[in-house]
Amino acid sequence: MMHEVSSWAPSFGEVVAGLHARGELVVQPRMGFGDPVRMRQGLLATRGARAASVGTITLDSYTRVGDHEAVRQAFAAEADLNGYPIVDHDPTVTGAMLDGVLTPSFPVQIRHGSADPRRIVRSLLDLGLHATEGGPVSYCLPYSRMPLAQAVENWRQTCETLAAAREHGSEPHLETFGGCMMGQLCPPALLVALSLLEGIFFWQHGLRCISFSYAQQTNFDQDEEAVAALQELIRQYVPYARTHVVIYSYMGVYPRTPGGALELLAQSARLAARSGASRLIVKTVAEGHRLPTVAENVAALEPAGDAAWGVTRKSEIIDTGIHAQAKAMVENVLSLDEDCGRALVIAFARGYLDVPFCLHPDNAGRTRGYLDEEGRLQWQRIGSLPIGGLVDPPAERRMSSGDLLGALQFIQWKFDQRYGTTNLVLDAGRDHRSRQREQGSIT
Repeated sequence: MMHEVSSWAPSFGEVVAGLHARGELVVQPRMGFGDPVRMRQGLLATRGARAASVGTITLDSYTRVGDHEAVRQAFAAEADLNGYPIVDHDPTVTGAMLDGVLTPSFPVQIRHGSADPRRIVRSLLDLGLHATEGGPVSYCLPYSRMPLAQAVENWRQTCETLAAAREHGSEPHLETFGGCMMGQLCPPALLVALSLLEGIFFWQHGLRCISFSYAQQTNFDQDEEAVAALQELIRQYVPYARTHVVIYSYMGVYPRTPGGALELLAQSARLAARSGASRLIVKTVAEGHRLPTVAENVAALEPAGDAAWGVTRKSEIIDTGIHAQAKAMVENVLSLDEDCGRALVIAFARGYLDVPFCLHPDNAGRTRGYLDEEGRLQWQRIGSLPIGGLVDPPAERRMSSGDLLGALQFIQWKFDQRYGTTNLVLDAGRDHRSRQREQGSIT
């Protein structure tokens, strides 16, 4: 039985579309707290921010992996959790937490990170909520050891359960996480292809309101090109859904100076505005040190909204091949089986999809990305990806530990150095790389 809030809970997709039509970028935190009182305070603070905001409830790591006994033990020990345990809190507790929070213009999305979100989705629907995120690939390969085929089946059932909520008068919304794979060092064409393929999977299993993710990477112009490619491919492959693009502020090693963090956040907001994205998932000045507070989350929403205000959409994009590479991967996968889920499993088994630096057993691990001199993410090795005629990887050279460290901390160093702070770990990595080029290599 659905909680009574369902009769007037706002539609996530409609709210975002309405704000986008008014020229406003929707900004959203990733906050989640185990304590219902604190979670409610966070949602109300988000709603009260001087920005076009929507709410987030991020779940705890035990709920993510289905360890509900550990949640109950945490309750008994009055231990703090790193997110909200929506499955194990009594529905009346969560209903009270949400009471008076939701409004026709303020929906809430549940974020979880689970390869098996079936109980999570049943719980959120019972509470009258109907917006969440993830995907069969993006919440399996980086976050679990579950076989990909099992995650695909779990997500098939999840999508069908969520889509059935339409019968009760609500339009469910599902966001892909495929455009955020590994957070960093994944060349943009693969992010675009994975985001799109997960959206096609959602469509095949009944969802009609879908958002497509893309995580800010290391070069602004390249990111603009990637989002333009994603927008075009959405129009081609998912033309009949209500869709929008959501940008994630940089998900890799974050600047440790407040100035560097705010400048990077502002750049992600401008990327969203210039590329026609509708929504931005923000990060805070605390990200380089610890989990942010409610106040720090709100303090990130407002400057992000300000940075995007008045920025016009870019009309001309220099094409360096991202669209062609992404489309080649998508077409290859869809040719393997008419069912997108089965096609995804086959594609990973054959290495036609292969995520750099991903250690999941179902990922071939034969691809590599690297940063060129302009900070663009390029292919160093393409394995069996079906893009051999579209890219020209450099001569094979083993990536040293210093190379990897420098790439991982490129953005942190780039933004922190402007504020008089050097990154000692990065500097040490550069010195080490020059001395030990052939040692500690990563193949």
